[in-house]
Amino acid sequence: MTSDTAAEAGVDADAHTKTESSPWAERLRRFGFVARPRTDTRDLLVPPFPEPGTRSGEALGLGPVAAHRLAKAMGWLGPLLVAALAGAIRFRQLGRPRRLVFDETYYAKDAWSLLRLGYEGTWPDRKVADPQIVADPQVIPLSDAGAFVAHPPMGKWVIALGEWMFGFNPFGWRFMVALLGTLSVLMLCRIGRRLFRSTALGCLAGLLMALDGLHFVMSRIALLDLVVMFFVLAAFGSLLVDRDKARARLAASLPVDEDGFAGPDRHTGEQAGMGVRPWRIAAGLFLGLAAASKWNGLYFLVFFLVMTVLWDVGSRRVAGADRPCSAVLRKDAGWSVLSIVPVAVATYLATWTGWFLTDRGYGRHWAEGRGGPWSWIPAALRSLWHYESGVYDFNVGLHSPHRYESNPWSWLVLGRPVAYSYETDFAQDGCRTASGCSQAILALGTPLLWWSACLALVYLLFRWAMRRDWRAGAVLCAVAAGYLPWFHYQDRTIFAFYAVAFVPYLCLAVAMAAGALLGPPGTRGRRRALGTVTAGALVLLIVWNFIYFFPIYTGATVPYADWRSRMWFDTWI
Repeated sequence: MTSDTAAEAGVDADAHTKTESSPWAERLRRFGFVARPRTDTRDLLVPPFPEPGTRSGEALGLGPVAAHRLAKAMGWLGPLLVAALAGAIRFRQLGRPRRLVFDETYYAKDAWSLLRLGYEGTWPDRKVADPQIVADPQVIPLSDAGAFVAHPPMGKWVIALGEWMFGFNPFGWRFMVALLGTLSVLMLCRIGRRLFRSTALGCLAGLLMALDGLHFVMSRIALLDLVVMFFVLAAFGSLLVDRDKARARLAASLPVDEDGFAGPDRHTGEQAGMGVRPWRIAAGLFLGLAAASKWNGLYFLVFFLVMTVLWDVGSRRVAGADRPCSAVLRKDAGWSVLSIVPVAVATYLATWTGWFLTDRGYGRHWAEGRGGPWSWIPAALRSLWHYESGVYDFNVGLHSPHRYESNPWSWLVLGRPVAYSYETDFAQDGCRTASGCSQAILALGTPLLWWSACLALVYLLFRWAMRRDWRAGAVLCAVAAGYLPWFHYQDRTIFAFYAVAFVPYLCLAVAMAAGALLGPPGTRGRRRALGTVTAGALVLLIVWNFIYFFPIYTGATVPYADWRSRMWFDTWI
Protein backbone atom coordinates (compact mmCIF):
# COMPACT_ATOMS: atom_id res chain seq x y z
CA MET A 1 0.00 0.00 0.00
CA THR A 2 1.36 3.38 -0.91
CA SER A 3 1.49 6.28 1.49
CA ASP A 4 -1.28 8.15 -0.32
CA THR A 5 -3.54 5.14 -0.54
CA ALA A 6 -2.78 4.29 3.06
CA ALA A 7 -3.73 7.80 4.11
CA GLU A 8 -7.04 7.49 2.30
CA ALA A 9 -7.59 4.11 3.96
CA GLY A 10 -6.98 5.73 7.33
CA VAL A 11 -9.62 8.38 6.61
CA ASP A 12 -12.05 5.72 5.48
CA ALA A 13 -11.39 3.75 8.65
CA ASP A 14 -12.25 6.76 10.80
CA ALA A 15 -15.42 7.29 8.78
CA HIS A 16 -16.46 3.67 9.30
CA THR A 17 -15.76 3.92 13.02
CA LYS A 18 -18.14 6.83 13.26
CA THR A 19 -20.72 4.96 11.17
CA GLU A 20 -20.72 2.00 13.55
CA SER A 21 -22.48 4.05 16.21
CA SER A 22 -25.42 4.77 13.87
CA PRO A 23 -28.45 2.56 13.28
CA TRP A 24 -27.46 2.21 9.64
CA ALA A 25 -24.34 0.29 10.66
CA GLU A 26 -26.47 -2.23 12.54
CA ARG A 27 -28.74 -2.68 9.54
CA LEU A 28 -25.83 -3.03 7.10
CA ARG A 29 -24.13 -5.56 9.36
CA ARG A 30 -27.11 -7.87 8.92
CA PHE A 31 -26.33 -7.98 5.19
CA GLY A 32 -22.65 -8.82 5.75
CA PHE A 33 -21.22 -5.30 6.01
CA VAL A 34 -18.07 -5.18 8.17
CA ALA A 35 -16.18 -1.95 8.82
CA ARG A 36 -12.52 -1.75 7.97
CA PRO A 37 -10.22 -2.09 10.96
CA ARG A 38 -8.75 1.16 12.20
CA THR A 39 -5.28 1.91 10.90
CA ASP A 40 -2.64 3.64 12.97
CA THR A 41 -1.02 6.42 10.93
CA ARG A 42 2.29 5.60 12.57
CA ASP A 43 2.21 2.20 10.86
CA LEU A 44 1.42 3.88 7.55
CA LEU A 45 4.44 6.16 7.90
CA VAL A 46 6.79 3.35 8.92
CA PRO A 47 5.37 -0.11 8.21
CA PRO A 48 6.72 -2.46 10.90
CA PHE A 49 8.78 -5.50 10.05
CA PRO A 50 6.56 -8.58 10.45
CA GLU A 51 7.39 -11.03 13.19
CA PRO A 52 9.67 -13.72 11.73
CA GLY A 53 8.07 -17.10 11.25
CA THR A 54 9.32 -20.06 13.28
CA ARG A 55 8.04 -22.95 11.18
CA SER A 56 11.43 -23.60 9.55
CA GLY A 57 13.20 -23.74 12.90
CA GLU A 58 10.55 -25.99 14.39
CA ALA A 59 10.83 -28.27 11.36
CA LEU A 60 14.52 -28.65 12.24
CA GLY A 61 13.55 -29.87 15.69
CA LEU A 62 14.22 -26.63 17.58
CA GLY A 63 12.09 -25.51 20.47
CA PRO A 64 9.88 -22.42 20.21
CA VAL A 65 12.45 -20.12 21.82
CA ALA A 66 15.38 -21.38 19.73
CA ALA A 67 13.27 -21.30 16.56
CA HIS A 68 12.32 -17.69 17.26
CA ARG A 69 15.96 -16.72 17.83
CA LEU A 70 16.98 -18.41 14.59
CA ALA A 71 14.21 -16.61 12.71
CA LYS A 72 15.35 -13.25 14.05
CA ALA A 73 19.01 -14.03 13.29
CA MET A 74 18.12 -14.75 9.66
CA GLY A 75 17.81 -10.99 9.12
CA TRP A 76 21.61 -10.97 9.11
CA LEU A 77 22.49 -14.65 8.76
CA GLY A 78 20.65 -15.02 5.44
CA PRO A 79 22.37 -12.02 3.78
CA LEU A 80 25.77 -13.13 5.12
CA LEU A 81 25.33 -16.61 3.65
CA VAL A 82 24.35 -15.18 0.26
CA ALA A 83 27.35 -12.81 0.38
CA ALA A 84 29.64 -15.71 1.30
CA LEU A 85 28.47 -17.56 -1.80
CA ALA A 86 29.06 -14.47 -3.93
CA GLY A 87 32.56 -14.01 -2.48
CA ALA A 88 33.51 -17.67 -2.92
CA ILE A 89 32.86 -17.61 -6.66
CA ARG A 90 34.27 -14.12 -7.20
CA PHE A 91 37.60 -14.71 -5.45
CA ARG A 92 38.12 -18.16 -6.97
CA GLN A 93 41.22 -17.97 -9.20
CA LEU A 94 40.94 -14.19 -9.22
CA GLY A 95 44.50 -13.83 -10.51
CA ARG A 96 43.63 -15.60 -13.76
CA PRO A 97 44.15 -14.69 -16.50
CA ARG A 98 47.61 -13.46 -15.58
CA ARG A 99 47.59 -10.45 -17.84
CA LEU A 100 45.98 -7.05 -18.22
CA VAL A 101 42.46 -7.63 -19.56
CA PHE A 102 40.63 -5.08 -21.70
CA ASP A 103 40.72 -1.61 -20.07
CA GLU A 104 42.69 -2.87 -17.08
CA THR A 105 45.60 -1.62 -19.14
CA TYR A 106 44.47 1.90 -18.20
CA TYR A 107 42.98 1.65 -14.73
CA ALA A 108 45.33 -0.84 -13.09
CA LYS A 109 48.34 1.16 -14.28
CA ASP A 110 46.81 4.52 -13.34
CA ALA A 111 46.01 3.11 -9.90
CA TRP A 112 49.64 2.12 -9.41
CA SER A 113 50.71 5.58 -10.56
CA LEU A 114 48.37 7.21 -8.01
CA LEU A 115 49.85 5.02 -5.32
CA ARG A 116 53.42 6.00 -6.24
CA LEU A 117 53.04 9.60 -7.43
CA GLY A 118 49.66 10.85 -6.20
CA TYR A 119 48.59 11.50 -9.79
CA GLU A 120 48.45 9.63 -13.09
CA GLY A 121 51.90 9.43 -14.63
CA THR A 122 52.89 8.40 -18.14
CA TRP A 123 53.31 4.81 -19.34
CA PRO A 124 54.80 3.56 -22.61
CA ASP A 125 52.57 2.11 -25.28
CA ARG A 126 50.55 -0.83 -23.94
CA LYS A 127 52.26 -3.21 -26.37
CA VAL A 128 55.47 -2.40 -24.54
CA ALA A 129 54.30 -1.87 -20.97
CA ASP A 130 51.78 -4.70 -20.53
CA PRO A 131 54.18 -7.62 -21.13
CA GLN A 132 56.79 -5.94 -18.94
CA ILE A 133 54.39 -5.58 -16.02
CA VAL A 134 53.43 -9.28 -15.91
CA ALA A 135 56.94 -10.50 -16.78
CA ASP A 136 59.26 -12.28 -14.34
CA PRO A 137 61.20 -10.29 -13.31
CA GLN A 138 58.68 -7.49 -13.39
CA VAL A 139 59.48 -4.19 -15.13
CA ILE A 140 57.44 -1.06 -14.30
CA PRO A 141 58.25 1.63 -16.92
CA LEU A 142 56.40 4.50 -15.20
CA SER A 143 57.39 8.11 -15.90
CA ASP A 144 56.52 10.95 -13.52
CA ALA A 145 55.31 13.19 -16.37
CA GLY A 146 51.60 13.92 -15.85
CA ALA A 147 49.21 12.15 -18.22
CA PHE A 148 45.80 13.26 -19.47
CA VAL A 149 43.20 10.72 -18.25
CA ALA A 150 39.51 10.44 -19.03
CA HIS A 151 38.05 9.72 -15.58
CA PRO A 152 38.29 11.12 -12.03
CA PRO A 153 40.61 9.36 -9.58
CA MET A 154 38.40 7.74 -6.91
CA GLY A 155 37.80 4.42 -8.66
CA LYS A 156 41.51 4.12 -9.34
CA TRP A 157 42.29 4.88 -5.69
CA VAL A 158 40.03 1.93 -4.81
CA ILE A 159 41.98 -0.33 -7.17
CA ALA A 160 45.24 1.07 -5.78
CA LEU A 161 44.31 -0.09 -2.28
CA GLY A 162 44.40 -3.70 -3.46
CA GLU A 163 47.73 -3.09 -5.21
CA TRP A 164 49.09 -1.60 -1.99
CA MET A 165 48.10 -4.73 -0.06
CA PHE A 166 49.01 -7.46 -2.57
CA GLY A 167 51.35 -5.86 -5.07
CA PHE A 168 51.17 -4.79 -8.68
CA ASN A 169 49.85 -8.06 -10.07
CA PRO A 170 46.51 -9.34 -11.40
CA PHE A 171 45.26 -10.45 -7.97
CA GLY A 172 46.29 -7.13 -6.44
CA TRP A 173 44.57 -4.88 -8.96
CA ARG A 174 41.40 -7.03 -8.97
CA PHE A 175 41.12 -7.60 -5.22
CA MET A 176 39.22 -4.47 -4.20
CA VAL A 177 36.78 -4.72 -7.10
CA ALA A 178 36.00 -8.33 -6.11
CA LEU A 179 35.58 -7.23 -2.49
CA LEU A 180 33.17 -4.43 -3.45
CA GLY A 181 31.27 -6.86 -5.66
CA THR A 182 30.86 -9.22 -2.70
CA LEU A 183 29.89 -6.47 -0.26
CA SER A 184 27.36 -5.10 -2.75
CA VAL A 185 25.54 -8.45 -2.62
CA LEU A 186 25.37 -8.19 1.18
CA MET A 187 24.11 -4.62 0.91
CA LEU A 188 21.45 -5.56 -1.62
CA CYS A 189 20.11 -8.31 0.64
CA ARG A 190 19.70 -5.82 3.47
CA ILE A 191 18.32 -3.11 1.17
CA GLY A 192 15.78 -5.53 -0.27
CA ARG A 193 14.80 -6.59 3.24
CA ARG A 194 14.14 -2.99 4.26
CA LEU A 195 12.40 -2.12 0.99
CA PHE A 196 10.04 -5.12 0.95
CA ARG A 197 9.89 -5.77 4.73
CA SER A 198 10.86 -9.36 3.89
CA THR A 199 14.14 -11.12 4.61
CA ALA A 200 13.31 -13.78 2.01
CA LEU A 201 12.78 -11.29 -0.81
CA GLY A 202 15.87 -9.31 0.22
CA CYS A 203 18.00 -12.46 0.12
CA LEU A 204 16.44 -13.41 -3.20
CA ALA A 205 17.48 -10.06 -4.71
CA GLY A 206 21.02 -10.56 -3.38
CA LEU A 207 21.16 -14.12 -4.69
CA LEU A 208 20.06 -12.99 -8.14
CA MET A 209 22.84 -10.41 -8.23
CA ALA A 210 25.37 -12.93 -6.94
CA LEU A 211 24.46 -15.09 -9.94
CA ASP A 212 24.28 -12.36 -12.56
CA GLY A 213 26.93 -12.84 -15.21
CA LEU A 214 27.61 -9.16 -15.83
CA HIS A 215 28.00 -8.34 -12.14
CA PHE A 216 30.16 -11.46 -11.70
CA VAL A 217 32.51 -10.61 -14.56
CA MET A 218 32.75 -6.95 -13.57
CA SER A 219 33.61 -8.06 -10.01
CA ARG A 220 36.66 -9.89 -11.37
CA ILE A 221 38.03 -7.19 -13.67
CA ALA A 222 39.67 -3.95 -12.52
CA LEU A 223 37.35 -1.46 -14.24
CA LEU A 224 35.59 1.56 -12.77
CA ASP A 225 31.94 0.74 -13.42
CA LEU A 226 31.46 -1.71 -10.57
CA VAL A 227 32.98 0.83 -8.18
CA VAL A 228 30.33 3.33 -9.33
CA MET A 229 27.66 0.67 -8.79
CA PHE A 230 28.87 0.02 -5.23
CA PHE A 231 28.85 3.66 -4.12
CA VAL A 232 25.47 4.33 -5.77
CA LEU A 233 23.96 1.27 -4.07
CA ALA A 234 25.34 2.46 -0.73
CA ALA A 235 23.69 5.85 -1.36
CA PHE A 236 20.39 4.16 -2.24
CA GLY A 237 20.50 2.15 0.98
CA SER A 238 21.37 5.24 3.02
CA LEU A 239 18.37 7.09 1.61
CA LEU A 240 16.10 4.17 2.48
CA VAL A 241 17.32 4.24 6.08
CA ASP A 242 16.90 8.03 6.12
CA ARG A 243 13.34 7.67 4.86
CA ASP A 244 12.38 5.27 7.65
CA LYS A 245 14.05 7.26 10.41
CA ALA A 246 12.66 10.63 9.29
CA ARG A 247 9.14 9.23 8.96
CA ALA A 248 9.49 7.59 12.39
CA ARG A 249 10.27 10.97 13.93
CA LEU A 250 7.29 12.47 12.13
CA ALA A 251 5.07 9.62 13.33
CA ALA A 252 6.22 10.10 16.92
CA SER A 253 4.96 13.70 16.85
CA LEU A 254 1.39 12.78 15.82
CA PRO A 255 -1.39 13.10 18.43
CA VAL A 256 -2.76 9.87 19.91
CA ASP A 257 -6.42 9.34 20.85
CA GLU A 258 -7.80 7.60 23.93
CA ASP A 259 -7.63 4.23 22.18
CA GLY A 260 -3.92 4.61 21.47
CA PHE A 261 -4.32 5.26 17.73
CA ALA A 262 -2.40 8.06 16.01
CA GLY A 263 -4.23 9.87 13.25
CA PRO A 264 -3.32 12.43 10.59
CA ASP A 265 -2.87 15.90 11.99
CA ARG A 266 -2.76 19.05 9.89
CA HIS A 267 -0.58 20.98 12.31
CA THR A 268 1.94 18.15 12.66
CA GLY A 269 1.99 17.46 8.94
CA GLU A 270 2.61 21.11 8.13
CA GLN A 271 4.93 22.20 10.93
CA ALA A 272 6.84 19.27 12.43
CA GLY A 273 10.45 18.92 11.41
CA MET A 274 12.12 15.60 10.68
CA GLY A 275 15.24 16.39 12.68
CA VAL A 276 18.89 15.92 11.80
CA ARG A 277 19.31 13.44 8.96
CA PRO A 278 22.82 11.93 9.07
CA TRP A 279 21.91 9.16 6.63
CA ARG A 280 21.13 11.78 4.01
CA ILE A 281 24.60 13.24 4.56
CA ALA A 282 26.01 9.72 4.13
CA ALA A 283 24.12 9.46 0.83
CA GLY A 284 25.74 12.71 -0.31
CA LEU A 285 29.15 11.27 0.58
CA PHE A 286 28.55 8.08 -1.39
CA LEU A 287 27.13 9.92 -4.39
CA GLY A 288 30.20 12.18 -4.39
CA LEU A 289 32.43 9.09 -4.39
CA ALA A 290 30.40 7.61 -7.26
CA ALA A 291 30.78 10.76 -9.37
CA ALA A 292 34.48 10.87 -8.47
CA SER A 293 34.85 7.36 -9.88
CA LYS A 294 33.05 8.01 -13.15
CA TRP A 295 30.90 10.93 -14.18
CA ASN A 296 27.72 8.92 -14.74
CA GLY A 297 27.46 8.98 -10.95
CA LEU A 298 26.24 12.57 -11.31
CA TYR A 299 22.99 11.39 -12.87
CA PHE A 300 22.23 9.28 -9.82
CA LEU A 301 22.78 12.38 -7.68
CA VAL A 302 20.11 14.29 -9.61
CA PHE A 303 17.59 11.45 -9.77
CA PHE A 304 18.00 10.48 -6.11
CA LEU A 305 17.64 14.08 -4.99
CA VAL A 306 14.28 14.35 -6.77
CA MET A 307 13.24 10.97 -5.37
CA THR A 308 13.92 11.99 -1.76
CA VAL A 309 11.93 15.21 -2.15
CA LEU A 310 8.96 13.19 -3.45
CA TRP A 311 9.34 10.82 -0.50
CA ASP A 312 9.12 13.80 1.85
CA VAL A 313 5.96 15.01 0.08
CA GLY A 314 4.40 11.59 0.63
CA SER A 315 5.40 11.67 4.31
CA ARG A 316 3.78 15.06 4.84
CA ARG A 317 0.61 13.94 3.07
CA VAL A 318 0.24 10.84 5.26
CA ALA A 319 0.90 12.96 8.36
CA GLY A 320 -2.10 15.08 7.41
CA ALA A 321 -0.67 18.18 5.71
CA ASP A 322 -3.23 20.00 3.56
CA ARG A 323 -0.46 21.36 1.33
CA PRO A 324 2.33 18.73 1.52
CA CYS A 325 4.36 20.25 -1.32
CA SER A 326 4.37 23.62 0.38
CA ALA A 327 5.31 22.00 3.69
CA VAL A 328 8.23 20.18 2.08
CA LEU A 329 9.49 23.35 0.42
CA ARG A 330 9.41 25.19 3.75
CA LYS A 331 10.65 22.46 6.08
CA ASP A 332 12.58 19.82 4.13
CA ALA A 333 13.70 20.75 0.62
CA GLY A 334 16.44 23.15 1.67
CA TRP A 335 17.96 20.64 4.05
CA SER A 336 17.64 17.93 1.39
CA VAL A 337 19.77 19.93 -1.02
CA LEU A 338 22.22 21.10 1.65
CA SER A 339 22.63 17.59 3.05
CA ILE A 340 23.45 16.01 -0.30
CA VAL A 341 24.81 18.43 -2.90
CA PRO A 342 27.51 20.31 -0.91
CA VAL A 343 28.65 17.05 0.69
CA ALA A 344 28.90 15.41 -2.74
CA VAL A 345 30.86 18.36 -4.16
CA ALA A 346 33.25 18.45 -1.20
CA THR A 347 33.76 14.69 -1.46
CA TYR A 348 34.48 14.94 -5.18
CA LEU A 349 37.13 17.62 -4.62
CA ALA A 350 38.68 15.67 -1.75
CA THR A 351 39.37 12.72 -4.07
CA TRP A 352 41.68 15.03 -6.07
CA THR A 353 43.90 15.67 -3.04
CA GLY A 354 46.85 13.83 -4.58
CA TRP A 355 46.64 16.00 -7.69
CA PHE A 356 46.30 19.20 -5.64
CA LEU A 357 49.39 18.37 -3.56
CA THR A 358 51.65 17.62 -6.51
CA ASP A 359 53.48 19.82 -8.99
CA ARG A 360 53.66 17.31 -11.86
CA GLY A 361 50.00 16.38 -12.36
CA TYR A 362 48.55 17.08 -15.80
CA GLY A 363 47.47 20.73 -16.05
CA ARG A 364 48.12 21.32 -12.36
CA HIS A 365 49.48 24.87 -12.83
CA TRP A 366 47.47 25.88 -15.91
CA ALA A 367 45.68 28.78 -14.14
CA GLU A 368 48.68 30.28 -12.41
CA GLY A 369 49.50 33.73 -13.74
CA ARG A 370 46.28 33.93 -15.75
CA GLY A 371 43.91 36.82 -15.12
CA GLY A 372 40.29 37.18 -16.13
CA PRO A 373 36.96 37.63 -14.36
CA TRP A 374 37.40 34.40 -12.39
CA SER A 375 40.82 35.20 -10.98
CA TRP A 376 39.33 35.46 -7.46
CA ILE A 377 38.89 31.66 -7.48
CA PRO A 378 42.00 29.79 -6.27
CA ALA A 379 44.29 28.88 -9.16
CA ALA A 380 44.24 25.17 -8.26
CA LEU A 381 40.45 25.01 -8.62
CA ARG A 382 40.53 26.90 -11.92
CA SER A 383 43.22 24.51 -13.17
CA LEU A 384 41.06 21.55 -12.19
CA TRP A 385 38.05 23.09 -13.95
CA HIS A 386 40.08 23.55 -17.13
CA TYR A 387 41.37 19.99 -16.90
CA GLU A 388 37.87 18.59 -16.35
CA SER A 389 36.39 20.61 -19.22
CA GLY A 390 38.97 18.99 -21.48
CA VAL A 391 38.00 15.57 -20.10
CA TYR A 392 34.32 16.32 -20.81
CA ASP A 393 35.09 17.32 -24.40
CA PHE A 394 37.07 14.11 -24.83
CA ASN A 395 34.31 11.91 -23.43
CA VAL A 396 31.43 13.38 -25.41
CA GLY A 397 33.53 13.44 -28.57
CA LEU A 398 34.61 9.80 -28.36
CA HIS A 399 33.40 8.41 -31.68
CA SER A 400 36.13 5.89 -32.54
CA PRO A 401 34.48 2.72 -33.89
CA HIS A 402 34.86 -0.34 -31.65
CA ARG A 403 33.93 -3.90 -32.40
CA TYR A 404 31.93 -4.28 -29.18
CA GLU A 405 30.23 -0.91 -28.97
CA SER A 406 26.46 -1.05 -28.62
CA ASN A 407 23.39 1.15 -28.56
CA PRO A 408 21.62 1.43 -25.18
CA TRP A 409 18.39 0.24 -26.81
CA SER A 410 19.91 -3.25 -26.86
CA TRP A 411 21.30 -3.37 -23.33
CA LEU A 412 18.32 -4.77 -21.44
CA VAL A 413 17.88 -7.61 -23.92
CA LEU A 414 21.66 -8.29 -24.03
CA GLY A 415 21.98 -7.42 -27.68
CA ARG A 416 25.75 -6.87 -27.80
CA PRO A 417 27.86 -7.98 -24.81
CA VAL A 418 31.57 -7.18 -24.60
CA ALA A 419 34.21 -9.88 -24.95
CA TYR A 420 37.00 -8.84 -22.59
CA SER A 421 39.16 -11.70 -23.72
CA TYR A 422 39.07 -14.47 -26.31
CA GLU A 423 41.85 -16.90 -27.14
CA THR A 424 42.03 -20.19 -28.97
CA ASP A 425 43.99 -22.85 -27.15
CA PHE A 426 44.73 -26.18 -28.76
CA ALA A 427 46.77 -28.09 -26.22
CA GLN A 428 46.50 -26.53 -22.77
CA ASP A 429 44.52 -27.54 -19.70
CA GLY A 430 43.83 -31.01 -21.04
CA CYS A 431 42.12 -29.92 -24.26
CA ARG A 432 42.41 -32.66 -26.86
CA THR A 433 39.52 -31.96 -29.23
CA ALA A 434 40.22 -31.91 -32.94
CA SER A 435 38.43 -28.60 -33.42
CA GLY A 436 40.47 -26.93 -30.72
CA CYS A 437 39.49 -25.04 -27.57
CA SER A 438 38.51 -21.54 -26.56
CA GLN A 439 39.09 -19.30 -23.56
CA ALA A 440 36.63 -16.42 -23.26
CA ILE A 441 35.61 -13.76 -20.75
CA LEU A 442 32.30 -12.37 -21.90
CA ALA A 443 30.59 -9.51 -20.01
CA LEU A 444 27.13 -11.00 -20.49
CA GLY A 445 24.33 -10.74 -17.97
CA THR A 446 22.65 -14.01 -17.06
CA PRO A 447 20.13 -14.09 -19.92
CA LEU A 448 17.11 -15.49 -18.10
CA LEU A 449 17.60 -12.99 -15.28
CA TRP A 450 17.78 -10.00 -17.61
CA TRP A 451 14.87 -11.08 -19.76
CA SER A 452 12.81 -11.71 -16.62
CA ALA A 453 13.83 -8.24 -15.43
CA CYS A 454 12.37 -6.71 -18.60
CA LEU A 455 8.98 -8.19 -17.71
CA ALA A 456 9.41 -7.24 -14.06
CA LEU A 457 10.05 -3.60 -15.01
CA VAL A 458 6.75 -3.55 -16.89
CA TYR A 459 5.03 -4.87 -13.76
CA LEU A 460 6.74 -2.20 -11.64
CA LEU A 461 5.57 0.49 -14.05
CA PHE A 462 2.03 -0.73 -13.47
CA ARG A 463 2.52 -0.79 -9.70
CA TRP A 464 3.93 2.73 -9.70
CA ALA A 465 1.53 4.34 -12.17
CA MET A 466 -1.71 2.59 -11.21
CA ARG A 467 -1.18 1.60 -7.57
CA ARG A 468 1.17 4.43 -6.61
CA ASP A 469 3.57 1.98 -5.00
CA TRP A 470 6.59 3.96 -3.79
CA ARG A 471 8.79 0.86 -3.73
CA ALA A 472 8.26 0.31 -7.45
CA GLY A 473 8.93 4.01 -8.03
CA ALA A 474 12.21 3.84 -6.10
CA VAL A 475 13.49 0.88 -8.12
CA LEU A 476 12.39 2.45 -11.41
CA CYS A 477 14.08 5.74 -10.46
CA ALA A 478 17.40 3.97 -9.87
CA VAL A 479 17.14 2.05 -13.16
CA ALA A 480 16.30 5.26 -15.00
CA ALA A 481 19.26 7.08 -13.45
CA GLY A 482 21.68 4.42 -14.63
CA TYR A 483 20.11 3.75 -18.01
CA LEU A 484 18.25 6.69 -19.58
CA PRO A 485 21.13 9.25 -19.66
CA TRP A 486 23.05 7.05 -22.10
CA PHE A 487 20.40 7.62 -24.76
CA HIS A 488 21.72 11.17 -24.98
CA TYR A 489 25.06 9.76 -26.17
CA GLN A 490 23.94 7.25 -28.78
CA ASP A 491 26.49 8.57 -31.29
CA ARG A 492 29.31 8.15 -28.76
CA THR A 493 31.30 4.94 -28.43
CA ILE A 494 29.56 3.24 -25.49
CA PHE A 495 29.42 -0.32 -24.18
CA ALA A 496 26.83 -2.61 -22.62
CA PHE A 497 28.90 -3.20 -19.48
CA TYR A 498 28.02 0.34 -18.34
CA ALA A 499 24.69 -1.25 -17.39
CA VAL A 500 26.29 -2.87 -14.32
CA ALA A 501 25.47 0.38 -12.49
CA PHE A 502 21.77 -0.53 -12.44
CA VAL A 503 22.02 -4.33 -12.13
CA PRO A 504 21.06 -4.24 -8.39
CA TYR A 505 17.75 -2.61 -9.23
CA LEU A 506 16.95 -5.13 -11.94
CA CYS A 507 17.41 -7.81 -9.27
CA LEU A 508 15.14 -5.89 -6.90
CA ALA A 509 12.54 -5.68 -9.69
CA VAL A 510 12.61 -9.45 -10.24
CA ALA A 511 12.42 -10.05 -6.48
CA MET A 512 9.41 -7.75 -6.19
CA ALA A 513 7.69 -9.52 -9.08
CA ALA A 514 8.45 -12.87 -7.43
CA GLY A 515 6.85 -11.57 -4.25
CA ALA A 516 3.75 -10.69 -6.24
CA LEU A 517 3.66 -14.24 -7.59
CA LEU A 518 3.80 -15.61 -4.04
CA GLY A 519 0.96 -13.34 -2.94
CA PRO A 520 0.58 -11.19 0.16
CA PRO A 521 1.55 -12.55 3.60
CA GLY A 522 -0.96 -15.05 4.87
CA THR A 523 -1.92 -16.35 1.42
CA ARG A 524 -2.73 -20.04 1.56
CA GLY A 525 -4.03 -22.85 -0.61
CA ARG A 526 -3.73 -23.23 -4.34
CA ARG A 527 -2.86 -19.58 -4.93
CA ARG A 528 0.20 -19.81 -2.69
CA ALA A 529 1.28 -23.18 -4.05
CA LEU A 530 1.06 -22.08 -7.67
CA GLY A 531 2.95 -18.85 -6.92
CA THR A 532 5.65 -20.72 -5.01
CA VAL A 533 6.17 -23.23 -7.83
CA THR A 534 6.32 -20.49 -10.47
CA ALA A 535 8.74 -18.27 -8.55
CA GLY A 536 10.86 -21.25 -7.50
CA ALA A 537 11.08 -22.55 -11.06
CA LEU A 538 12.19 -19.13 -12.29
CA VAL A 539 14.94 -18.91 -9.68
CA LEU A 540 16.17 -22.43 -10.44
CA LEU A 541 16.27 -21.66 -14.17
CA ILE A 542 18.33 -18.52 -13.48
CA VAL A 543 20.73 -20.56 -11.31
CA TRP A 544 21.08 -23.13 -14.09
CA ASN A 545 21.60 -20.39 -16.66
CA PHE A 546 24.46 -18.88 -14.64
CA ILE A 547 26.12 -22.29 -14.21
CA TYR A 548 25.75 -22.98 -17.93
CA PHE A 549 27.55 -19.75 -18.88
CA PHE A 550 30.08 -19.94 -16.05
CA PRO A 551 32.97 -21.19 -18.27
CA ILE A 552 32.74 -18.13 -20.55
CA TYR A 553 32.55 -15.80 -17.56
CA THR A 554 35.83 -17.07 -16.10
CA GLY A 555 38.04 -17.69 -19.11
CA ALA A 556 37.98 -21.47 -18.61
CA THR A 557 39.35 -23.67 -21.38
CA VAL A 558 36.43 -25.38 -23.14
CA PRO A 559 36.09 -27.15 -26.49
CA TYR A 560 35.32 -24.76 -29.30
CA ALA A 561 31.94 -26.47 -29.85
CA ASP A 562 30.98 -25.80 -26.21
CA TRP A 563 31.90 -22.14 -26.53
CA ARG A 564 29.97 -21.84 -29.80
CA SER A 565 26.88 -23.50 -28.30
CA ARG A 566 26.76 -20.72 -25.71
CA MET A 567 26.71 -18.01 -28.37
CA TRP A 568 22.93 -18.00 -28.62
CA PHE A 569 22.95 -15.04 -31.00
CA ASP A 570 25.43 -14.00 -33.65
CA THR A 571 25.73 -10.57 -32.00
CA TRP A 572 27.34 -12.27 -28.98
CA ILE A 573 30.34 -13.39 -31.02
